[in-house]
Amino acid sequence: MAQEDTRKIGILLFPEVEELDAIGPWEVLSFWTRNFAGDGWRVFCFSADGSPVTCAKGLTVAAHHAMDELPALDVLLHPGGRGTRPQLEDGQHLEWVRAQRRSVPLMTSVCTGSLVYAAAGLLAGRPATTHWASLDRLAELDPTIDVRPEERFVDDGDLITSAGVSAGIDMALHLVARLASPERARQVRRGIQYDPRPPV
Repeated sequence: MAQEDTRKIGILLFPEVEELDAIGPWEVLSFWTRNFAGDGWRVFCFSADGSPVTCAKGLTVAAHHAMDELPALDVLLHPGGRGTRPQLEDGQHLEWVRAQRRSVPLMTSVCTGSLVYAAAGLLAGRPATTHWASLDRLAELDPTIDVRPEERFVDDGDLITSAGVSAGIDMALHLVARLASPERARQVRRGIQYDPRPPV
C-alpha cells in the first residue's frame, strides 16, 4: 500500500501524561501495524513541539512529530494523567482539541483524557467514561454527559472514551477489531500475550 494511502493514528504525548495511557495503546497498535502492514494503518506519537516528554512517573518518551507538522489523522488518541489537569484550563489546548474534532474522523481517549474532551465541549449529551476516581469530575464538567461508571470503554461512533490506565489496552484492541476485524484483534492480543489474570 502506498504511503499516502496509509491511514494514520496519532497518540498525543504531553508532560505528566500517564505512562500506560499512551504506551499500552502504543503496544497494541504498533504490534498490529508493524505485523499486519497490509491492513493499511500506521501509528505514531506526537507532542506540542516534537520534543520528548517526561511522563507522570518519570519515564521520558520521544515523539515522532510536532503538532504543527502532523500528517492528517484518521484517529486521535488523547491519554490522561496528571498532565490533563492544566489542560482543562488551557484555552489554546482546548481549541486545538476542537479543531481536531472538525477534521479527525475518530477521536479516542484514555483515562482522564475524556475530561479534556468534556472541557472542550465534545461530550455534550453523549455517553462517556473515565478513570473511576474522576467520574464525578466528568459529570461536573458537563452535566449533560451520560457517565458510564461500569464500562471499560464506551464506543459512541465517532468518539470512544475508556476508563483508567490499563483500560486503554482494551480500547486499543477494540480499535483493531473495529478498524480491521475481530480476528485481527485476537491475533494482536495473542501476539502481545494479553490475557489478564490478576493475582489478587
